Amino acid sequence: MDVERYLRRIEYDGDRQPSSPALRSLHRQHLFTVPFENLDIPLGVPIHLDLSQIYEKIVLRRRGGFCYEQNGLFGELLKAMGFRVQMLSARVRREDGGFGPEFDHMLLKVELEEPWLVDVGFGDSFVDPIVFHAGGADQVDGHRYVVLPMGEEWQLLREDEQGQVPLYVFRDVPHPLSDYQQMCTFHQTSPESHFTKSWICSRATPDGRITLANMRLIVTRDAGREEVLLSTEGDVRRCLREAFGVELDGSLAKLTG
Repeated sequence: MDVERYLRRIEYDGDRQPSSPALRSLHRQHLFTVPFENLDIPLGVPIHLDLSQIYEKIVLRRRGGFCYEQNGLFGELLKAMGFRVQMLSARVRREDGGFGPEFDHMLLKVELEEPWLVDVGFGDSFVDPIVFHAGGADQVDGHRYVVLPMGEEWQLLREDEQGQVPLYVFRDVPHPLSDYQQMCTFHQTSPESHFTKSWICSRATPDGRITLANMRLIVTRDAGREEVLLSTEGDVRRCLREAFGVELDGSLAKLTG
């Protein structure tokens, strides 16, 4: 872990001492600069939960990743900077209203004067860390993300004028990175995984989000939305480079075809 190089990657030049303001700034900078993406899956590149490989991908090659890569590596950065970090396992809400299996998703718990929930690997979700207690919340683009207890578990809900929708449920139980490997393999190989059915590259911006998903470029800004359909491999390559800083070698036919 080269902390200085990682911090340059996320364009962070703030306080280095563990504190809630530093955690907030680091969380934001990571979300603004490192895209949530699963491009390796349709391109047939295996994803291994090896921190040196993830560091090389995200920091040196300036790629993004999905939850295990993003939160796994961000947790290592925080630990190297002196934060106390634990990996938690979450079960993501399915379309039928149920929840997926254990280790379906990874999020982080960071202990400061009080515990915080950190998640830079869920895509469209909270931007600032959330205080880990009942009612801890963040407000993003007209949506409120709130943490509430649910029996022996906790749940992250998204609220708007239509009501509340659970995003995932989790337990306050720490796990090592190796515990997530089986589900990491599932998500990149199983036809039942949503990551094998579609591809995405998305990052938060200070006033919204920019997303490239299955040839559709979607930009949300101050509650407004613009959508453009891309048509060629050149369009996709240019969009990945200009909007996300992602350069891919070889053919992109598996993305555009």
